[in-house]
Amino acid sequence: MSTLPNCPKCNSEYTYEDGELLICPECAHEWPKNATDVASDDELIVRDANGNLLADGDNATVAKDLKIKGTSSVLKVGTKVKIVRLVNGDHNLDCKVDGHGAMMLKSEFVKKA
Repeated sequence: MSTLPNCPKCNSEYTYEDGELLICPECAHEWPKNATDVASDDELIVRDANGNLLADGDNATVAKDLKIKGTSSVLKVGTKVKIVRLVNGDHNLDCKVDGHGAMMLKSEFVKKA
């Protein structure tokens, strides 16, 4: 029985060693054998205005006054934001804003609380 770990990408049990790498023959994923937790290629990394990593469920505050498109309302600096999830795209935060409801924001305009 093999003591090699399963592939982190497809969870295949048929991995093999090739020098300093572990290789999955099913999906052709390669990773260093001494790495304990390698970030996958499809993992979404989102940073706030200060460079802090954001994750689903984080709390943040608005870092700059933002006009809400289609209304005369403005999100003021310091408004609390609850990040529901991170998404790919221009507006990469799907969040709930106190007093305004659900909306999408760009991560560069929030600070992690």
